[in-house]
Amino acid sequence: MEDAGAIILIPTLVVFVLAVFTHRPIESIISGSLVGLIMIHGTGFVGGFAETSIRVMTDEDVAWVILVCGFMGSLIGILIRTGSTKSFTEKMSGIVKSQKSALMAAWGMGILMFVDDYLNSLAVGSAMRSLTDKYRISREKLAYVVDSTAAPISVIIPFSTWGVFFAGLLVANGIAPEGEGLDAYIRSIPYMLYAWVAVLMVPVVISGVIPSLGPMKAAEERAQTTGQTVPPDAMHIEKANQSIQPRDDVKPRMSMFVVPMTVLVAATLYFDKDFLVGIYITLGGTAIYLIGARIMDMHDTFDTIVDGFKTMVEPLGVLVAAFILKDVNDVLGLAPYIVTTMEPWLTPELLPTAIFASMALVAFMTGSNWGVFVIILPIVTALSNNLGADMTLVIGATLSASTFGSHACFYSDATVLTAQASGCTPFQHAVTQIPYAIIAALISIAGYLVLAYI
Repeated sequence: MEDAGAIILIPTLVVFVLAVFTHRPIESIISGSLVGLIMIHGTGFVGGFAETSIRVMTDEDVAWVILVCGFMGSLIGILIRTGSTKSFTEKMSGIVKSQKSALMAAWGMGILMFVDDYLNSLAVGSAMRSLTDKYRISREKLAYVVDSTAAPISVIIPFSTWGVFFAGLLVANGIAPEGEGLDAYIRSIPYMLYAWVAVLMVPVVISGVIPSLGPMKAAEERAQTTGQTVPPDAMHIEKANQSIQPRDDVKPRMSMFVVPMTVLVAATLYFDKDFLVGIYITLGGTAIYLIGARIMDMHDTFDTIVDGFKTMVEPLGVLVAAFILKDVNDVLGLAPYIVTTMEPWLTPELLPTAIFASMALVAFMTGSNWGVFVIILPIVTALSNNLGADMTLVIGATLSASTFGSHACFYSDATVLTAQASGCTPFQHAVTQIPYAIIAALISIAGYLVLAYI
């Protein structure tokens, strides 16, 4: 349906309209997907929905996301159950003395968790909730800080799951020779403007130079005046996060937080940046230690692992729905349509700016950060070669666009996981964060225009 024209935008527009009115991501995404399936299959859309669902659920990447997020929930559950998360928070309380320093601590911890944006979102959000509550910081503000050092920092530091994925993609598309994908990626890092701006904006926002804007201002006023840090419509998320409680008979140890997190980062880096292997090693090693040291018995250990996995069911539901919408948009040809529509107006100087703007829109509309670029990168490569554009700058713009999509879309994986870990809904997180994402995007566009003409 790539020749269908602008009507292929309808499913995604349905998602956004319903999300604005209902604030319910899963229902909105599924509704938009069904509209797309009706466009594709007509009266056979129910069968098409079944086929699409099975295709998505048997996809290797989707299975990876489900396992990673579920078992990361299990690991966090273990850390909570042993009291190690509480111990970490108490230790940080001795260092943190104000709202600003609490948020700066979250920002700093996010930078240290550079190896993967999922690890970043889930670990930092879970660890910092209690501490930011102490200073009446809204969960929406915490989510903004966490999310701004999740995908952006994983893009900037190449020794991450993002670096591995995109380095391979550069080789696969002939942009870099075999074995030199990571070198090409590293050369593009200075031009990943959105990631740099998003990360560096955080301390500026924390300091108040850029004030709380729109919905974020309302969220901060609620937290400050009433002490209600958790948004009213997010109590079910808070209930899920509080479903696992520390054992009274286990002495909290900060080492039980620091050591697993260190092992998780080290194991992920050692095993070719495979976060799933890192989680398996960390979770398995932690469980064996707890049982062997008689800190927890086998029943409680594995019950906690299961309960931790359960806390991730709702965000995983949103992510699976988003993958279904992506599959529908891939069939409709949404991404190629937007890129080819802009092609007649492109020049070598304008290409990086146009790529950032159009790909940011695609990533935002689809909620896909990686998958959409498997489809788009060959088109971007051909455009760059035909126009004689600076490929390094174009790669930087493409990665910046991916980062924007991860950061801004209310049903992207990073947004959904950050919201869950921080204790607010994906819509609440997205709507309070979007003004800052737009500011960063506008600064990035200006930066690409300057770089193109100097």
